[in-house]
Amino acid sequence: MPALDDTTAGLLQIGLLVVLLAAVHVPLGDFLARTLTSPRHLRAERALYRVLRVDGDADTRWPTYAVSVLAFSTVSILFLYAFLRLQQFLPLSLGMPAMEATQAWNTAVSFTANTNWQSYSGEAAVGHLVQMAGLAVQNFVSAAVGLSVAIALVRGLVRAGTGTIGNFWVDLTRSTLRVLLPMAVVAAVLLLLCGVVQNLSGATAYTTLAGGTQTVVGGPIASQEAVKLLGTNGGGFFNANSAHPFENPTPLSNLLQVFLILVIPFSLPRTFGTLVGDTRQGLAVLSVMGGIFAVSLALTTWAEVHAAGAVPQAVGAAVEGKETRFGEWASALFATATTSTSTGAVNSFHDSYTALGGGVVLFNMLLGEVTPGGVGSGLYGILVLAVIAVFVGGLMVGRTPEYLGKKIRQREVTLAALYILATPFAVLVGTAIALSSAATRSALLNTGPHGMTELLYGFASAANNNGSAFAGLGANTPFYNTALGLAMWIGRFVPMVLVVALAGAFAQQRRAAATAGTLPTRTPTFAGLHAVVVVVVTGLTFFPALALGPLAEALSGAAS
Repeated sequence: MPALDDTTAGLLQIGLLVVLLAAVHVPLGDFLARTLTSPRHLRAERALYRVLRVDGDADTRWPTYAVSVLAFSTVSILFLYAFLRLQQFLPLSLGMPAMEATQAWNTAVSFTANTNWQSYSGEAAVGHLVQMAGLAVQNFVSAAVGLSVAIALVRGLVRAGTGTIGNFWVDLTRSTLRVLLPMAVVAAVLLLLCGVVQNLSGATAYTTLAGGTQTVVGGPIASQEAVKLLGTNGGGFFNANSAHPFENPTPLSNLLQVFLILVIPFSLPRTFGTLVGDTRQGLAVLSVMGGIFAVSLALTTWAEVHAAGAVPQAVGAAVEGKETRFGEWASALFATATTSTSTGAVNSFHDSYTALGGGVVLFNMLLGEVTPGGVGSGLYGILVLAVIAVFVGGLMVGRTPEYLGKKIRQREVTLAALYILATPFAVLVGTAIALSSAATRSALLNTGPHGMTELLYGFASAANNNGSAFAGLGANTPFYNTALGLAMWIGRFVPMVLVVALAGAFAQQRRAAATAGTLPTRTPTFAGLHAVVVVVVTGLTFFPALALGPLAEALSGAAS
């Protein structure tokens, strides 16, 4: 049987992925809706509430919910920071020393904020206990925090005149125990069957066929990979991340990993539609997410397969920095999935992508990662942009600015606008400060437009809680560890507080009856407007920076 050509094989992979995501969209979305709104508590959950002294039946207003989110995340940062600073005294440390203070701060914020940016090599800096009880635990609970905030916003849209949006501790517990943990167990087994390593061995020396010695590091990899992907986390056990054969050994495991990254974010629009009692609202949101994702994937794939330049044209594609196990199509698919969500895992070297391909994956993050975005964060991000789209649409056609029966007043628009401005503030201010000093610019591998892209990508990845890197930025310095850590904190928790406040504002309102002047929000027309708002709002914010980086590089390459 003749082998498939690259184009056919790539299209088949994408087609199979779409079929799998479509197959689980309804059952998983409905399961999430039932789970996160059930009036019943499991026995284990009730026991946990007693230990935490939490009233599982309490219903809270938005300030209490927001304080709970910040308090839990702050304790998580402190706990993980202590873990990293004291790991030389812990079992299964593998002889690893304490992590330097600014790097420990960066890592603690990174994993708590669902960013998983790593300015270190995992196999050379962190022992097994810290990997399992520190980093992997945060992979679960940081994703659960995002899912909790998303459900709180949906509750705000559904409830009328109550002012309450649920109980954070209940949402956190259910998201972890009922959703992420069982799904991660199944995913870990599937990854094991695909050949991903799972053991507790340390560094072992082997004699190579050439007679030399090579040190191979094992560890609890499959279990961490599972939640790293399902929770849209992204931190790799190895420095090479999902390009390492122990993490991602075959094309089959690669496709499985992309599926795990996308499965919850692309199912949450169904959860949204089910909870608001109108599945067409969920389909409208899904069409925006899927449409922009498809355009991004097409552009990235085209840029890498039809790259300009003598060498790429001679070999048929831009193959530098890509695993031959996967090829250009699967690498572009993985890169699009990981930057369109808040995952940040990589199976190829984004710094080696073409100017256009690298610019597209950077733009995916700058969109706010809402196509489909991270677990929870993608849904609440796209809903905030829906609020802006309703407001803009109402101004354009003279319709009443309402979303699902809730009026878009000054308070709601202000909160949505501040949400949109928070991440650009962290990205652009951080990039500007880093560019202002020769000492901080020296961390860049390249100068000119590509160096600008490396730096912009770093702050975009941090502030959007992605965690991937262009790899041309030497980020393990006190300045970058501190600055990127602050960008992660701002990019995660400031928008979360604003979303919770927005949920509270909606929950206080009575539902307004639809009239002839109400703008319909479940139609293809509104979905198109929604998509335009997503792209234009981001483009207007970041276009000057993009013009100095990837766009300038692409134009200079075309001119030469």
